[in-house]
Amino acid sequence: MEKLSIEISNGGIGFSLPELDVPEFRIEEKIPSHLLRKSELNLPQISENETFRHFLRLSQLNYNIDKGIYPLGSCTMKYNPKINEELARNYRFVNIHPHTPSEFSQGCLAIIYELSELLKEISGMDAVSLQAVAGAQGELAGVLIISKYHKSKKEKRDIILVPDSAHGTNPATATLAGLNAVEIKTFETNGILRTKLVKKEIEKYGERIAGLMITNPNTLGIFEEEIYEISQVLHQIDAQIYMDGANMNALVGNIKPSKFGIDVMHFNLHKTFSTPHGGGGPGSGAIAVKKHLEKFLPNPRIKKIGEKYELVYEDEEYSIGRLHSFYGNFGMFIRALIYIRMFSSEGLKMISYLAVLNANYLRKKLEEIGYKISFEMPTMHEFVLTLKDIKEKYNIRALDIAKRILDYGYHAPTIYFPLIVEEAFMIEPTESESKISLDNYIEVYRKILNEIKENPEIVLSAPTNTPVSRLDEVKAAKELIVKWQDI
Repeated sequence: MEKLSIEISNGGIGFSLPELDVPEFRIEEKIPSHLLRKSELNLPQISENETFRHFLRLSQLNYNIDKGIYPLGSCTMKYNPKINEELARNYRFVNIHPHTPSEFSQGCLAIIYELSELLKEISGMDAVSLQAVAGAQGELAGVLIISKYHKSKKEKRDIILVPDSAHGTNPATATLAGLNAVEIKTFETNGILRTKLVKKEIEKYGERIAGLMITNPNTLGIFEEEIYEISQVLHQIDAQIYMDGANMNALVGNIKPSKFGIDVMHFNLHKTFSTPHGGGGPGSGAIAVKKHLEKFLPNPRIKKIGEKYELVYEDEEYSIGRLHSFYGNFGMFIRALIYIRMFSSEGLKMISYLAVLNANYLRKKLEEIGYKISFEMPTMHEFVLTLKDIKEKYNIRALDIAKRILDYGYHAPTIYFPLIVEEAFMIEPTESESKISLDNYIEVYRKILNEIKENPEIVLSAPTNTPVSRLDEVKAAKELIVKWQDI
């Protein structure tokens, strides 16, 4: 295990300050004593080459998408093309300040505008804002737009319908937007939201319903086959349909969400369009709306006026306001635009075809080995296994199997989500993986299933080949220490 930088501090020098070229003064003369540090600042003292080696060793301990398959369900951890990185790091983009006047930033504004137009075409929606910096923030913007739409009509609507398979951010978003999330149970309908279930909620809540939040395909990887009928039923009471675009990789280039009744949605540029999101960011949750919701989009907006691009503030009475400083994560816009332009419409179709093909190949092979699917329904870009039978028969949990996968040098899938599946294993290989890559990953599952039957202790004690073995999760939760020592 690599030591912390403070532990390898040896008095080395990594940088020499230039000679002072201004009059010297004592800090005590300028800053009150009660604001001054009383003890020495305990920072690492390491030479440049030791610093580089330290961080190189740390990087080699990490797993990443450039190293191998990263099958986190609902995360779409696809390969990030390196041309995206090269162009996004061009000094002309990196060094431009967000407050640069529009006449000197036409190229950057053109990128934002063109990407917005492409997302409109891909979704079939009428207007787009790129300001949200995460999927969850895109969700919040979408629900705030729905809420403000109803308020503009002097309606008091306080209910958002959410299927029980939804991402946890969906009900959290509804609450943060001042609405009440009402869960619809889909377990007994094979994980599908049925029109009859929605009609029951309409009978119960009527025009208190502001809208429905739905992911399509849902978190089980199943296409919501009744989504159009559901949208028609809800539109009869003017409830709006919000689509969580987390799983858009299954549809991109082939199906436009507007065609099945979606009023507002978000894209995850950091999933569908390959902008990197390992380590928690930076994300981008672009929002797309139909025409009747356009005036509620966040400000400012990018407009093309004649041959010029401008940041403009419109419909301020209706707009939900600003979501973020400046205009979101611009570097992600560059990467996403390059990705879309590089593949074009036909290439995007092939991306979703391959994502679905890879997931179904993986599902079929794992079922043949002896793993069980959660719902016997066709799935698209991802699928969810249930390891309930393995737990009941061998007393080995999904967590144990996930830990054992690490010993074979692979990243584990998403576990224990969605919550409606016991001992859930949620797998999404994306279109990035070759058949050889998938076959190697399948072989790991075969070996682990044999270990469970013949020598379960190996699985229960895993991982043993990683820099850190299994942690005491209960102790970590109870004794949260987020610093090594005082500095």
